[in-house]
Amino acid sequence: MTRELRDCLGHFATGVTVVTCEINGEKHGTTVNSFTAVSLAPPLVLVSLDRRSKACQRLDNRPFVVNVLKENQSDVALHFAGIPAAGLVPWNGMKLRDALAHIVCEPWRKYDGGDHVLYLGEVKEIEVHQGEPLVFYRGAFREVGA
Repeated sequence: MTRELRDCLGHFATGVTVVTCEINGEKHGTTVNSFTAVSLAPPLVLVSLDRRSKACQRLDNRPFVVNVLKENQSDVALHFAGIPAAGLVPWNGMKLRDALAHIVCEPWRKYDGGDHVLYLGEVKEIEVHQGEPLVFYRGAFREVGA
C-alpha cells in the first residue's frame, strides 16, 4: 500500500521549495514539496519533514525560510535533495538567490505526523519575484504550461 499511495499522491502537482535554517552560523537546507499555507490570521505555513531526516532535527525550534524555486532551479532542488553540486548554492543570508519567493518564518508549533513531523511557521517576512514556478508531478520536475 505504501508504494501505491506514494504513486497516487504523485498525481497531485506541487511546487518545489527548499527550506533553509542556520545553526551556529552554518546554513542548512532541504528540498521540500510538502509545503502549504495554513492561515492568514495569524499568517502560518506548514512544512512536513521525514522524522528520520537530518533536516527534521535541524528545524526544531529554529527560524526558517521557505524558498519557492523557479522553473530553472531544478539543479538547486536536486542539490538540497542529496545530489550535491559544487559551488551551486547561491546563498543570500538564509535565503537562496534567484528564488521565486521567500517566506521567512519563526517557529509556531510542531505536530506528530506519523513518519513525518509537521512544522508550522509564523510568517514574518515575504518577498515575491518575477518568474514561473518549478513544479513536481509524477516523480519529475515540470514547467507550468501556457
